[in-house]
Amino acid sequence: MTRPPRHTLTEDAQALAYGAGMAAFGIVMLTHLGFVTGQTAGLAVLISYVTGWGFGPVFFAINLPFYWLGYRRMGLAFTVKTFLAVAALSGLSMVLPDYVSFASLHPAVGAVLIGFVSGSALLALFRHGASLGGIGILGLYLQDRTGFRAGWTQMIFDACLFSVALLIRDWQTVAWSALGALVLNVVIAINHRRDRYIAT
Repeated sequence: MTRPPRHTLTEDAQALAYGAGMAAFGIVMLTHLGFVTGQTAGLAVLISYVTGWGFGPVFFAINLPFYWLGYRRMGLAFTVKTFLAVAALSGLSMVLPDYVSFASLHPAVGAVLIGFVSGSALLALFRHGASLGGIGILGLYLQDRTGFRAGWTQMIFDACLFSVALLIRDWQTVAWSALGALVLNVVIAINHRRDRYIAT
């Protein structure tokens, strides 16, 4: 059987740029609406709301402990790509709000768009051997080892995170946020299939 073609360096670079860029755009929409989200990004958002610290530096710092797991479980290439994606997202999330604003964004529409944009960002990264760190690393590891979908692992973590979010945000905001997280995780669960997409 012929081995499937691997992605080129240029293709990987494009995927990292796309993934980080779309994820940063999702964060801009999310924080504009005052929403929360799941995974390590959600934890960083909650910390930024409570402390007033910027999302970018908090997100970057939270991910630092996960790189060792990424290296041990997924290899050097995955860890380097993930570090670059996390660093790019952290940086872009600090500068993009100066260039993107919203005069009107309905919470329902925003929630669905955040889910779609963030889901497509993660898919691009996953398919090129990277993630946005943290729970994404754990989810990919479990999927590769056990077949348990990365999207479902993230959904379990999200449920815990959203329970905490109810302590610091009103329930309507958390409910809209949950819709966005649900859309994101369904996108990942349906579309991240190694049996259908095998190039690495």
